[in-house]
Amino acid sequence: MKNENFTINEIEQKLKRYCSYQDRCHNEVEKKLKEFDLIEEAKNKILFNLINENYLNESRFSENFVRGKFKIKNWGKIKIVQELKSRNISDINIKRGLMEIDEVEYKNKLENIFIKKLSSLENQSVINKKKKIFSYLSYRGWETNLIYEKINKIQ
Repeated sequence: MKNENFTINEIEQKLKRYCSYQDRCHNEVEKKLKEFDLIEEAKNKILFNLINENYLNESRFSENFVRGKFKIKNWGKIKIVQELKSRNISDINIKRGLMEIDEVEYKNKLENIFIKKLSSLENQSVINKKKKIFSYLSYRGWETNLIYEKINKIQ
């Protein structure tokens, strides 16, 4: 793409399609903008227009990101927050995104994941089960205190 010459309007249209296809954070759009050889003023104008026309909305991105990672990927809050921070999402938008998770649903999801993982470890020793479940859940970003509540019930 670097060698092709696009007008600012064409680049803006490409980025609008990019943002329409899937919610994007500012970081992703800025990376995409670097593919085009633009002066800073042109980049800022495009970003301003994307924000102004609601193609780029970090609050919406955070909320959708949290919902998706929690409901589809079964991530816990710790991993979700780490991923949002790695995308330079503001603390306010991280908090706003986390509000998308219902606490009852959160605990139920953990219970279901725990039961499913435990049943896959039938022929293991108690110590092994606890280690594997702890490792499995902590890797997916679930809080240690919640994991311990679950694994302490294993006998």
